Amino acid sequence: MKRLLSYSVVMFVITIILLLIIPLPAGLVDVAIILNMSLSMMILVITMTIREPLEFSIFPSLLLITTLFRLGINVSTTRNILSQGGSSGRVIAAFGDFVLRGNVVVGLIIFLIIVLMQFIVITKGAERVAEVAARFNLDAMPGKQMAIDADLSSGLINETQARERRAKVQREADFYGAMDGATKIVKGDAVMSLITTAINLIGGSIIGIVQSGSSISAVLSTYSIATVGDGLVSQIPALLISTATGMIVTRAVSEGSLNEDVSKQFLAQPHAMIVSGAAVAVMAVIPGMPAVRTLVVAACLMGSGFYLSGKIKKEPQALSQMAMAPSTQLQDSPQAQAAAAKEEVSEEEYFKDVNNVYSLLTLEPVEIEFGYSLIPLADESVGGRLISRIVIFRRQYAQDMGFVIPSIRLRDSSSLGPSQYSIRIKGEEIAGGEILIDYFLALEPEEVEEEIEGIEAIEPAYGIPSRWIKPENRDRAELYGYTVIDPLSVLLMHLSEVIRQHSYELLTRQEVVRLTENLKKTAPELVEEAIPQMISYSYFQRVLTNLLKEGIPVRDLETIVENLMQTASETGLPPRELDQTVEKIRTALKRTITRMYCTDGCMKVITLDAQLEREMVASLSKGENGLYLALNPEMLQHVIRQLAEQIKKFSGLSQNPVILTSQVMRIHFYHLVEPFYPNIRVLSFNEIANNVQIQSIGNISTMKKGS
Repeated sequence: MKRLLSYSVVMFVITIILLLIIPLPAGLVDVAIILNMSLSMMILVITMTIREPLEFSIFPSLLLITTLFRLGINVSTTRNILSQGGSSGRVIAAFGDFVLRGNVVVGLIIFLIIVLMQFIVITKGAERVAEVAARFNLDAMPGKQMAIDADLSSGLINETQARERRAKVQREADFYGAMDGATKIVKGDAVMSLITTAINLIGGSIIGIVQSGSSISAVLSTYSIATVGDGLVSQIPALLISTATGMIVTRAVSEGSLNEDVSKQFLAQPHAMIVSGAAVAVMAVIPGMPAVRTLVVAACLMGSGFYLSGKIKKEPQALSQMAMAPSTQLQDSPQAQAAAAKEEVSEEEYFKDVNNVYSLLTLEPVEIEFGYSLIPLADESVGGRLISRIVIFRRQYAQDMGFVIPSIRLRDSSSLGPSQYSIRIKGEEIAGGEILIDYFLALEPEEVEEEIEGIEAIEPAYGIPSRWIKPENRDRAELYGYTVIDPLSVLLMHLSEVIRQHSYELLTRQEVVRLTENLKKTAPELVEEAIPQMISYSYFQRVLTNLLKEGIPVRDLETIVENLMQTASETGLPPRELDQTVEKIRTALKRTITRMYCTDGCMKVITLDAQLEREMVASLSKGENGLYLALNPEMLQHVIRQLAEQIKKFSGLSQNPVILTSQVMRIHFYHLVEPFYPNIRVLSFNEIANNVQIQSIGNISTMKKGS
């Protein structure tokens, strides 16, 4: 039974096709007509109650099936009308009698009005909306994908959520593309209804006059009833489906069901009701107007408007102005507690206690200072979401990198401009920028189709040319291929990028101890044997710092500690060459490294010419801290210049620039290029999993002789 139900749709479509061939008795035609009307009504109700179009993603296919069903019924009814003297069931006769009311001309005119209304107004409008929606969605896809990547990099979403949102964007594009084609089916169905109506009326009248010998008036009466009835039983479901098509393609910006949106948005405009009621009341003075009925409608509108206006005024106001005080502390910290204590006593009295002076020496690991116009971003009392977004980023970063970011202190600063902010690490400014809180930042695409009006700027995190645009220009900017970001996300992206680049500086000894204690919960024997008996906390911290500096997650602490133990057991003590130890750990973490820089099973890289690597190996020199690469200035300049050109090839890719070298040269080449390109990633062949396809998109070669 279950298997039979799984093929119910297939059987239904096959039955529809058979309707085009096999004659149906009038009773079954009545059942099919009633089923068609019920199905159309159900589809219309669904389109009005869903919150977004993708909840009813089968609609394009369903539109084809219902149209085919309607055409099958039309063929059956036409066959019966022409072959059985205008009789094709009781449903058609009932609809024909109800509309004609004994007047053939009036009935036909009403029927034609219904058909043309559907064809010209609803179907044509739905077709245009679907066409524009499909084009807009396809044009906006790159911007939406970049916005998802930006949210992922700033920690607002995780990998699973990013995949779901990317799949949703793809499904939206596919859905609106399918709807663009499906509306052509609705249009063709309306045209076919007019043709069928003409065939039934003209063909039936000719057959009736020639074969039956009845009078012309009797024949016209019989076939007009059948024609109008047949047209109505097909046009009413078609009208419902056309309306449903228009509903579903116009739900792009809805927040709830149609009933919820209409109720919420209409009831939120009481003044419009009052003005409309006054305008209707003025109409009552027009001579001949039904004054009583007009005034009743006006009174209802104005009464509803005054009632809703009073109800809105009674609701508590959530917004309140925040009193600006110097050095507002938005998070607890030793300095914040000191400031609170100074409020209770005079500053001189407070600092007479030498212990209180020590509170001034405390440095915050991470600190953000704001100009006064940016404080609403962080103040939760006026809806600021910066703190909650930082919490989300901290959680996501811990899951990705295995390292918990310390608390971030937020405060205002009178030394900054109103729209400026400063990001500090351990008391020193690392980065800063300017945000226009009432605007959106539109990142320019590589090829700008049309420039949008706005204030030119540079995106602070990645240095992308951008424009600050007004909120009303957001949809237009996305249509032109811009990636539009809200002000809070601009700040979060910059903060997250700064923390990712400087996370190794935030890994304190205390945090290393915390990570070790956390590992002890899952691998107590390993920790007790390794730390601090074989591996000191100091050495362990240096290893983790080196990994974080090159963007390698330290979440798999168990593997890291096991490899440290193996190295220690082989050498007796942790070797003096820290780089060699880190290289072995990187090889053990090859699956993690591969996942970070691999897309769809392929990793795009820049390679080093074999001759260049041989020359580099020959130039290795030994110093106090081990081997280092001693290239002559001309060769160094040549390599950096080539690297700058090759990195440009990654600008259109979602992957970070990766240079692939041999294991011997990896760390030395990284130390060579890191001062020039601190964010570049240098990998060795040993750090890439075997199931990955490596694609070289550039090569750095040695200097040609005589150059």
